[in-house]
Amino acid sequence: MLIGVGLGPGDPGLLTLQAVDILQRANKVFVPGRLAQELVEPYSQPYMLEFPMTKDQAVLQSHWEKNADMVAGPARDGLVAFGLIGDPNFFSTFTHLRRIIQQRHPDISISTIPGISSITAFASRADIMMDTSFEVSDGSPLTDRIILKARRPREIINSLRQKGFEDFILAQRLFSDTEEIIKDQEKMPDKGDYFSLILARKRRE
Repeated sequence: MLIGVGLGPGDPGLLTLQAVDILQRANKVFVPGRLAQELVEPYSQPYMLEFPMTKDQAVLQSHWEKNADMVAGPARDGLVAFGLIGDPNFFSTFTHLRRIIQQRHPDISISTIPGISSITAFASRADIMMDTSFEVSDGSPLTDRIILKARRPREIINSLRQKGFEDFILAQRLFSDTEEIIKDQEKMPDKGDYFSLILARKRRE
């Protein structure tokens, strides 16, 4: 099994308890860089993978495949962690690695442990309060939208359909004992919880 572990923005004190637990229990821990290595070292002896900074797609693909194969081997036989700065599901190295592993090694089970992302870390350090909608972009086309406090899921989804969104996920009370995640469009409720969000996604070309 492979687990992508978010290590937070770089402060050792901002690792989650669950991240520390996985790092200590993993049979092997991989990292993509020096800062991640330093955060992991108090709990495990990490192995650093090489991810070159280049726009040469052939070189990149070669390294992605090589790294995917290196991670997949031990992940097939035991618990493996991939520790990285920030959160493994938001603009991360793990996103690309996971995609290649799923293509080349579909038998590997993969999950993630969320970490404090650069977005929330920035708000804290900049001493700003975010209580209205805002846009996060790396310059790529905007295909995803997250709606917080989705109290009227079906109404929200119907409105987003008119704007070109096609796929939706409703999540309520995340990481609690009553967590609920709904992906089936036919099962979307009329009323939602205060602690809820909807991911709306346009089909990507």
